[in-house]
Amino acid sequence: MSLLTLLPFIVLIGAMFLMTRSAKKKQQQAIDMRNQMQPGSGVRTIGGMYATVKEVSDDTVLLDAGPGVELLFAKNSIGAVLTDDEYNRIVHGIEHDLKSDADVVPDDASSLTETDDSSAVHDDAPVDLGKKDPVDASADTVDAAPADAGTDAADKAKTDEQAKKSDGGPEAK
Repeated sequence: MSLLTLLPFIVLIGAMFLMTRSAKKKQQQAIDMRNQMQPGSGVRTIGGMYATVKEVSDDTVLLDAGPGVELLFAKNSIGAVLTDDEYNRIVHGIEHDLKSDADVVPDDASSLTETDDSSAVHDDAPVDLGKKDPVDASADTVDAAPADAGTDAADKAKTDEQAKKSDGGPEAK
């Protein structure tokens, strides 16, 4: 067998090796995270429930979900161990912001609009989008014709325009 026939298999085996390596790395990080749990730390289960760790054993965790509510979970069902600030922010709504001097973002966009009169667009002025209808374009060319050419040119343009409207014009053909 030549090297070219073996190359796809080698690439496939290499890709599988890299994928299993990253999956094992993520599993090891999850195990380390679950082993860091201590009584009093806040956790989120894989089902999305937030609780405080009360006891930790080899394979199970006793969680305090509220006053008088204790739940026994498998360690594998803990999705994340949260920091104290993050747990308090999510569960109790307590914001512990170190940047208290930072600018406050408004709830609406009213402060984002400019108030300068020079940049304000007046509603009564029509906006020119640079696009004209074919009927308007032919009317503009008729208006732009010199006045001494007479009404013959204007009448001819009108009859041509009516003919285009009646048989669909050159666009319809």
